[in-house]
Amino acid sequence: MPSITLAPAQLLTGATRRAHTPASLVGDTPVLWVGEPFTAAGRGFWAKLEGHNPGGIKDRTALHMVERARDRGDLLPGARIVESSSGTLGLGLALAGIVYGHPVTVVTDPGMEPLVSGLLAAYGADVQTVTEPHPVGGWQQARRDRVAELLSTDPDGWCPDQYHNPDNVSAYAGLGRELVAQLGRIDALAVSVGTGGHSAGIASVLRDFFPSLKVVGVDTTGSTIFGQQAAPRLMRGLGSSIYPRNVDYTLFDEVHWVAAGEAVWAARALARSRYASGGWSVGAVALVARHLAATLPAEARIAAVFPDGPHRYAGTVFDDAWCQERRLLGCEPADAPDEIAHPGERTVTRWTKCETVLDPSPDARTVGTGTASMAGAAR
Repeated sequence: MPSITLAPAQLLTGATRRAHTPASLVGDTPVLWVGEPFTAAGRGFWAKLEGHNPGGIKDRTALHMVERARDRGDLLPGARIVESSSGTLGLGLALAGIVYGHPVTVVTDPGMEPLVSGLLAAYGADVQTVTEPHPVGGWQQARRDRVAELLSTDPDGWCPDQYHNPDNVSAYAGLGRELVAQLGRIDALAVSVGTGGHSAGIASVLRDFFPSLKVVGVDTTGSTIFGQQAAPRLMRGLGSSIYPRNVDYTLFDEVHWVAAGEAVWAARALARSRYASGGWSVGAVALVARHLAATLPAEARIAAVFPDGPHRYAGTVFDDAWCQERRLLGCEPADAPDEIAHPGERTVTRWTKCETVLDPSPDARTVGTGTASMAGAAR
């Protein structure tokens, strides 16, 4: 590389981070202490701010999945990448496409924020929007069906299949190691669950370092991941209408379901008090981490993963008119969640926790008999 002559002002600022490729901007994200007034006095947690990546947390997995597929020969040079996304992975794949020289098609649905679809187009991605939900699998399955149609007409096309690709898990090992280096000791982890990639990748690394780590999964009401019945879901980025194989149920000590209005309240309260926030996942994770800070011993060190930042949600989570129309304002959560003993006990519609974590997928239910067989081993 050519030598660089520093201006006097640069000499005074110390070392600066330089990136020669866009991929170099991904990772090494900061952690922020979140304390009062968002939490009770003397209590708090550390938030890993993945919104400091160019597109969010899924920049990590998009780059990793593409790199590994190229190494194996599954993704040929210049071949098209086709994937379903509600937004964040799409941005990551657009980044990976630029870095590695691949055209990218992102299949989404009408719920994608205009800001995100505009960014995807600006980054050169082809954005295709399905218009009708699948009668059983909803928008998520409708998007996946469209991906399959596109791949059937492109013999060289490649789909990362983020829900079932084990590379989506291993991509987050670096994030786990960053947390260890930044915090030294971690007693509890609050993490959202959608495809299952970052929850499994981070938690497995942390539990190797800290065998007694408490792992708390954060889901949305209406999601099937942890055994609830599928229902229309407003929140995006967490939850699922299918059963992703990347979810590692053996890692979780408990799961919390959070409703959309509660996530909106938490995201807004967090933004006002700490100038750091995000959308649905961040609001839901922050609410659960706040509860852990209030109920675990004061010396417990809690890490919460914030997958993205607030900017794409200016027209939804942070828009009064949009939220008012959907009755999402004034939904301040209770001081503590409801509790159920089993995920199938009843359908939950507000913040609720369960300490019985089972794999509800049909494949798991066919192995053996009885409740315990659903998980193999429940934590």
